[in-house]
Amino acid sequence: MQKITPFLWFDHQAEAAARFYTSIFKHSKIVSVTRYGAAGPGPKGRVMTVEFQLDGQGFVALNGGPLFKFNEAISLVVNCRNQQEVDRMWTRLSAGGTKESCGWLKDKYGVSWQVVPTVLVELLKGGAPEVLLRVMRAMMKMKKLDIVALKRAAKGR
Repeated sequence: MQKITPFLWFDHQAEAAARFYTSIFKHSKIVSVTRYGAAGPGPKGRVMTVEFQLDGQGFVALNGGPLFKFNEAISLVVNCRNQQEVDRMWTRLSAGGTKESCGWLKDKYGVSWQVVPTVLVELLKGGAPEVLLRVMRAMMKMKKLDIVALKRAAKGR
């Protein structure tokens, strides 16, 4: 069992969200579904929780009702090896949601994601202050992150 598991509170879309996420990430699956019993608090037989894995990382989704909503204070980061992966993840995760700034998006369930090329971290680690400034300025103008443009900014072009 994983020591720390993200637990996501949905109104009533836990199973649909888990199926959506597992369709996007390789090596992902629904592990188990539990249902409310006669004791509630949800209607008997309705999905209560869905345990699922995204690329081996465990999550639990709960149908807890409309009391709580997702916000940007918590986001899930998807580290991408290349622009093709950035493009694919951005397109799939943002479908039906909203595209934000700097690689952030909200999916159709309101969960915030950051789709980040791993090269961005490399460009921001220990570089000269003027390089960091150029990369940050370039990133701040983007919605979906563009690796070529970030590298050009790092080189001052």
